[in-house]
Amino acid sequence: MENTFNDLTLIKVGAKIKVTCDDYSHEGLGICHINGVTQSSEVLENFPIFVFGLLLNESCYAIITKLQSHLAYAEIDTLFSSSRSTNRTDVICSNYGVCGGCNLMHMSYEAQLDFKTNVVKNALEKIGGFTSINVLKCIGSKNPLMYRNKVQVPVQSKYNGKLMCGFYQRETHKISPLETCYIQDELSTNIVIFTKNILSEFGLSGYNEKTGNGLIRHIMVKKSHNNEQIMVVIVATSLNEIKNNSKIVDKLTTRYKGIKSIIVNINTKKGNTILGDKCYTIYGNDYIEDTLLNKKFQIGPLSFYQVNHDQCEVLYSKAIEYANLSKDDILVDAYCGIGTIGQIASDKVKHVYGVEIVDEAINLAKKNASLNNISNATYVCGASEDIMPKWVNEGIIPSVVIVDPPRKGCDESLLKTIVDLKIKKIVYISCDPSTLARDLKYLCNNNYCINNVQPIDMFSYNNHVETCVEISLND
Repeated sequence: MENTFNDLTLIKVGAKIKVTCDDYSHEGLGICHINGVTQSSEVLENFPIFVFGLLLNESCYAIITKLQSHLAYAEIDTLFSSSRSTNRTDVICSNYGVCGGCNLMHMSYEAQLDFKTNVVKNALEKIGGFTSINVLKCIGSKNPLMYRNKVQVPVQSKYNGKLMCGFYQRETHKISPLETCYIQDELSTNIVIFTKNILSEFGLSGYNEKTGNGLIRHIMVKKSHNNEQIMVVIVATSLNEIKNNSKIVDKLTTRYKGIKSIIVNINTKKGNTILGDKCYTIYGNDYIEDTLLNKKFQIGPLSFYQVNHDQCEVLYSKAIEYANLSKDDILVDAYCGIGTIGQIASDKVKHVYGVEIVDEAINLAKKNASLNNISNATYVCGASEDIMPKWVNEGIIPSVVIVDPPRKGCDESLLKTIVDLKIKKIVYISCDPSTLARDLKYLCNNNYCINNVQPIDMFSYNNHVETCVEISLND
């Protein structure tokens, strides 16, 4: 290193440093590198600094907020106007940067799509080892604002005993009060705030994560895309104080006529897990109904259902396109949830077999098949890697598999089952590029090839990205 010791930047929490962004992290943080020295006189060369809100090639003075042995985090103190990126846009939310709900609002929407495309591409290259796969440009949303059909916010007690609710501030469990949110539906936001005010009016306490004391933990709202059906879920540590107060239901249903279901979910677990396993319906049905690609679906309080209705239709249409289905196909819908993808595809195949580990979801999948007059669909509760071999033993040989796993990706035993069965066509829907890359590497090491990789923006103004991949068995 040519710098003298005295020329090096002091790297410590609170230090003001001059940096330039040369890359992005997968979370959208601006990555910068500096040469510096620690307070213990350790010289650090090309040391990475992750700066929230800094765009590629922009320079700024930043304040180090967190220091680890291999990297540091920092916040912009002063952005150099001469370096301001054309991809920077004015932020419309006054709480941005404090609230942890969004992290790309400073980036133009077109730049967000490019960023997400590159996140997928980089994961495939670095984790999967794929250097020549063409990743298509991320499909953007026609309506990137106020798109979420599910809202869930934590509740705490203020010092005066009144309730407050909102989103956690970045990297903390301190609540930033909810007023307006630009990525969730305005109606849902209003219902959450109104519910919080009612519960506070009746003197109900907020949950304290540290002590485990308090009653109300979260308020969740789910709604249909046309606002005709709304579910309110109050997550609490016990039932009776809410169940026995009929005025809570009366006030909610009088104010919001679209509410068709009010449910108390009981969560007594320590920590910050949102939902418990037990649900009690105190008003209306234990589900709401929504329409997706001309099929009707009942959605429960514990059911997984994509939060962006319009982009979900884009995603599922792409998945069915990639599956290239025929009337002779036996389709396995692994991780099927409430049956959405399989039932949308059911008109195109001989039979659909769905498998899901969540019992409530399978019960709803069966109800949804009946609701949609679908007779060629079978649903079983269990792990995909356990159920698929049983189906094979019964003579059920799938020709197409659609997998839509959680962030942890597919269980390797499921991938091994797919490989052993030599299933010709696979469509992989992923919400985590890292585990997607890992699983694609396994499949391609076992005689499969990737035909198309299509990222889709389901979470505008957030770094998360959904990806749909078409995979086929080599001849």
